[in-house]
Amino acid sequence: MKKMKNPTFRESRGPMQQKRRTVPLGMLRRFLAASIFSIVVTSFFFVHVHVSPSPTHHNFSDKIPSFYDPQSWTRELVPPYLFKTPLSVPKLKDSRKESDYEKLWKPPPYHGFIPCTKPTPNYTTPTRSRGYLSVHTNGGLNQMRTGICDMVAIARIINATLVIPELDKKSFWHDNSNFSDIFDDEWFISSLANDIKIIKKLPKELVNATKIVMQFKSWSGMDYYENEIAALWENFNIIRASKSDSRLANNNLPPDIQKLRCRACYEALRFSPHIEKMGKILVERMRSLGPYIALHLRYEKDMLAFSGCTHELSTVESEELRLIRENTTYWKRKYINPIEERSKGFCPLTPKEVGIFLTALGYPSKTPIYIAAGEIYGGEFHMTDLRSRYPLLMSKEKLASIEELQPFSSHGSQMAALDYIVSVESNVFVHSYPGNMAKAVEGHRRVLMRGRTITPDRKALVRLFDKLENGSMTEGKTLSNKIIDLHKRRLGFFGKRKGPVSGTKGLDRFRSEETFYANPLPGCLCRTESLSINASQYR
Repeated sequence: MKKMKNPTFRESRGPMQQKRRTVPLGMLRRFLAASIFSIVVTSFFFVHVHVSPSPTHHNFSDKIPSFYDPQSWTRELVPPYLFKTPLSVPKLKDSRKESDYEKLWKPPPYHGFIPCTKPTPNYTTPTRSRGYLSVHTNGGLNQMRTGICDMVAIARIINATLVIPELDKKSFWHDNSNFSDIFDDEWFISSLANDIKIIKKLPKELVNATKIVMQFKSWSGMDYYENEIAALWENFNIIRASKSDSRLANNNLPPDIQKLRCRACYEALRFSPHIEKMGKILVERMRSLGPYIALHLRYEKDMLAFSGCTHELSTVESEELRLIRENTTYWKRKYINPIEERSKGFCPLTPKEVGIFLTALGYPSKTPIYIAAGEIYGGEFHMTDLRSRYPLLMSKEKLASIEELQPFSSHGSQMAALDYIVSVESNVFVHSYPGNMAKAVEGHRRVLMRGRTITPDRKALVRLFDKLENGSMTEGKTLSNKIIDLHKRRLGFFGKRKGPVSGTKGLDRFRSEETFYANPLPGCLCRTESLSINASQYR
């Protein structure tokens, strides 16, 4: 501001000009002084209000774009190629070449498929309810989640009023969360109002009424529910389902029932606001690192004990897992041959094997990887090899402060919900074992048309990994080419849901099918000729 006092400001003027402008110049100086003071005060206030409220906060928000919608991952049913401006995908610093993007990050082609969850023209609003369907869910978060969606469809089939389901609080996870702690119950009720009637609790006069408690038959179709179960209304006002998992068939159901399952799962069953908010924060913090892989690493104590898989574990660890399996009454298989299970591809990949797998696929060491899992068995010891290959291993605990995670940390299902959100939104999703979460995320990503989902061929990979161990093969181009070739068609391509394995009978026949929630096609994804033409220009 000293330039304003420079004599040259007046030297260009004559005496008469100086005299005439003496008063205006003084006013100008006072005005400029007042303006500078105002700017200083405003600047001080601006800096003050942007100070981080907590010294422990990671300050990731400085890097996070503000356009992200907290609940967009549950609402974005419009595929990317229908946006006016094509979505841009950032690339890693050492993956700038287009060929690297094509090989590592490019989503599978949509081939004209789009979500189609709206009812058909013949669909009617629910008629007068014949009674109440009360449900006790079972299993972990994703087993309960898909079970709830099935119960919505079953309530429609038997013309029942659905009581908000009770969540499993006694299984391995020991989570005492209620439905409203994990899911947005108000949204759940209102969004399905044109499909079924849902209430939060039974009417007081019916709390002690006689009810029938039963376990619906697994993978049952329309005939079972329309005839055998609906007939129970003649004697009971309340039917209580003691289990919710896999109670409805994957296939051979009316189109409107399949669409209803998808509306329930991908639109109505939204996580509660506090979970959505934290999930959004984790997603944005991962995105600030670049395109990322979400790795569902099933290497927790419960998974290893249940499966009987002990490869790369010590004798002490193997014995601990065996005792857990023997003492868990609702696990039917007690004696398991771990070598045989692994050779058949029934075991989850170990963290070390996952590292070899991702390296062979070509993902560079700077790739950010989000570990979607509970506590890894053996802790950091079993993660050493994977971390040496990929130092940017992130998790909820690394992305968020202790204070941010405190509301969720003592609730296993809520923590799993955060992993679910980050996994659905990832550029690439990889799982080490196709459990309930892996299947649920895979199906959700298909409906939302997210990036590629890689399904490892564990049986084929085990043979290659064994060759590495016995020295008959080394890591390098030959191994990489073999693994890439094995997984060309395992990147989440759109295709019709696979039916039962030939020769299987009874319940094994249904178990061998590709589950509806892993691949809701046919049912909730449709293809038209016009859309196929529009989509082709974006491939």
